[in-house]
Amino acid sequence: MYSERIKLYEALEQSRSSKVIVYITGDRKGLETQIHPEVLDLLVNHLDVIGTVPKISLFLYTQGGHTLAAWSIANFIRQYCSDFEVIIPFKAHSGGTLLCLGANTLVMTKQATLGPIDPSVNTPLNPGVPGAPPDSRVSVSVEAINGFIQLAKETGIKSSSDLSSVISTLATHVHPLVLGQVYRTRSQIRMLGKRLLSKHMSDNGKIKKILDFLCSESGSHDYTIYRQEAREELGLNVETPSPELYTIIKKIYDNIATDLQLTIPYNPNVLLGGQSQVEYRFERALVESSFGGSHRYISEGRLIKAQLNLPNGIVQDAIQDNRTFEGWKYEKL
Repeated sequence: MYSERIKLYEALEQSRSSKVIVYITGDRKGLETQIHPEVLDLLVNHLDVIGTVPKISLFLYTQGGHTLAAWSIANFIRQYCSDFEVIIPFKAHSGGTLLCLGANTLVMTKQATLGPIDPSVNTPLNPGVPGAPPDSRVSVSVEAINGFIQLAKETGIKSSSDLSSVISTLATHVHPLVLGQVYRTRSQIRMLGKRLLSKHMSDNGKIKKILDFLCSESGSHDYTIYRQEAREELGLNVETPSPELYTIIKKIYDNIATDLQLTIPYNPNVLLGGQSQVEYRFERALVESSFGGSHRYISEGRLIKAQLNLPNGIVQDAIQDNRTFEGWKYEKL
């Protein structure tokens, strides 16, 4: 509960000589949330309370999300401090890693991980999913498209006409406008990463090395980067927490993970059990601080067992999700 975490936030602030803001996007299976531009409106409420201070620590847990939102969050926080650090208890992947590139320091636990920042493009023009509903779409990975073209170059392309043929074939499976967006996104992510790193790093060769790895050389979007590799291979400014600091970080994360039920997959049948209907309330994301209260993204509603009458007299069991609320709620002690 938020009331239990306030003392932990204050202990973390004392340990880091900073002001702490917590941003969590839950990855509970079936109830995932992502970094989103709307969180900037919430951060204003916390940052305006503290004003300009020497140091701000962002306690971050996320699987990623909106690229420009991650960029904006990093830049927005830096307007309020000269020393910006990100504390990573576990995951800061994809857009979360991009956000981290704007920090002077990363405090990473032994289980903390970063990941590649090669984004995926999701539009109504993306390829459909075979056998799925008509509006289902396959995410198009920016680096998957680039990998296909590189494969073609390495396995037989001899001329520009050959390359044109490969792109033409690709365009029969992926809409040309999506391919254009892929190219723009690939260029954009490198530009954003470079600008964030340049705020606290002056070695252009080092910046290029970091972006080359995070944007393509890691080979897979699922690749995980632990603190040793982040520090020694990429050259990021990574701090290992002391045992005392680790204890505080772990207590905060465990308390949040319990509230958001991060380790329990969402299963409506389990929630219903033997009942015909049940009310639910899920906390799915949060923005908190000891001084600015708690903003929580919440879904509320009722699950109801039902039966669907299908053609040919077939009756099929179903579960109706009557959602009555979805959005941010605020708590201030």
